[in-house]
Amino acid sequence: QLQLVESGGGLVQPGGSLRLSCAASGFTLDYYAIGWFRQAPGKEREGVSCIGSRGGRANYADSVKGRFTISRDNAKNTVYLQMNSLKPEDTAVYYCAADTSTSWSTSQAMCFMRLSLFGSWGQGTQVTVSS
Repeated sequence: QLQLVESGGGLVQPGGSLRLSCAASGFTLDYYAIGWFRQAPGKEREGVSCIGSRGGRANYADSVKGRFTISRDNAKNTVYLQMNSLKPEDTAVYYCAADTSTSWSTSQAMCFMRLSLFGSWGQGTQVTVSS
């Protein structure tokens, strides 16, 4: 069974930084593109970033471009989301998920931030940006 566990969330002041981690167990992470999503209270879950299975081209939501960086260390079976210049509107529960729908050959080179593609999800980690 694919299991993902997020960590690294917390309370940070505007302009601060956090690094989220997504650790996988029960499967080899490098077979899957991984995405980060977030959900704020009263809002729909939205894509933040994703990365291909072999660290191929990453995608970012316009709202986080230039501030967030996704990376993966397949040897550690972990994907990271470095978040800099955080804003109050970044406050949300952040989830990582594995794309279990896209073929491995395609996911090596690209990823898609489409919720319906992601079949395995972590439990989420809270990020609060507030002074």
